[in-house]
Amino acid sequence: MRSIRSRGQLEEFGRQRLSENFFMRDFIYSEIAATEGMLNAPDDPDLALSAGRRLCEDLLEPLNQVFGRVTIRSAYRSSDVNQRGVDIRGAGCASNASNYASHIWDRRDGEGRMGATACIVLPWLVSHREQGGDWQDVAWWIHDRLPYSSLEFFSKLTAFNIQWREQPERSIYSFIGGGRSCLTRSGLANHDGDHSEHYKDIPA
Repeated sequence: MRSIRSRGQLEEFGRQRLSENFFMRDFIYSEIAATEGMLNAPDDPDLALSAGRRLCEDLLEPLNQVFGRVTIRSAYRSSDVNQRGVDIRGAGCASNASNYASHIWDRRDGEGRMGATACIVLPWLVSHREQGGDWQDVAWWIHDRLPYSSLEFFSKLTAFNIQWREQPERSIYSFIGGGRSCLTRSGLANHDGDHSEHYKDIPA
């Protein structure tokens, strides 16, 4: 696909289907781009689409099948939009280099890996926590069943970043309760094995 420099080309890009239930349009809205008057469009549309399809097919579709609606909070950012988010105090964007193959889908990371991240909300998880459930139930379910690379959980609506990437790292972090804590990562004793005792109430 040619590079995107106009509204019409962005509309065409947004119509690209990534999986059964997701289209690129679901992922390109950016509050930073909207408020700053920027075009949130990739320099390499084909790479963005390839990474996005793996994110959707391998991770988001299974979540949609088991938990119901997957709400996209924030996903694709162009390098320019992400850099603007770095510059704006309180926007919460990490550097471009750390977001390559993460929120910046159309750039490979420093090791040449393709990847894509979306920040999502599962209404099922919101209700689960309101009823006394734990966010870790979903985290361990994903860890045992899906080929994710990283998860990061946040307090508001228990939104979480979910990343697909070539050669996944398989690490889970949380900002819930203040500060950043690690639930699991490669090398920890709890990383391998079965964790099904944590998600007995999750639909099969």
